[in-house]
Amino acid sequence: MTTSDNAARAAFDPLTAETGLASDLNLDVILDVPVTLSLEVGRARIPIRNLLQLNQGSVVELERGAGEPLDLYVNGTLIAQGEVVVVNDRFGVRLTDVVSPAERIKRLR
Repeated sequence: MTTSDNAARAAFDPLTAETGLASDLNLDVILDVPVTLSLEVGRARIPIRNLLQLNQGSVVELERGAGEPLDLYVNGTLIAQGEVVVVNDRFGVRLTDVVSPAERIKRLR
C-alpha cells in the first residue's frame, strides 16, 4: 500500500463515520443503490449423483436444526440473524441479532 493509499483511507474511514466523528459524511448519495438481500435457512453438501436423483417430494437434510436462526446476507455479507414470521398471510423475518456496523465494515475489508 502506498502513502497516497494510506492518506485516502485516512480521509474516509467508515468506522469513524459510523461513530459520528465524521460529521461531513453524506450518505444520501448511496441510499438508492440496490443491494441483494438473501436469507439462508441452512446448507448441505451432497454429491452430484445424489443431486441428480432429487425429485418432487425429496428431502434434503440441512446442517442446522429446526428452530435455529436464519442468516441474513446483504451482497454476500452476513448482517443479521432472524426467525421466520407470518405477517398478513405473508412470510417475513424478525431480526433477532444484528451484526454491529463496525463488525460489518471489518468483514468487508
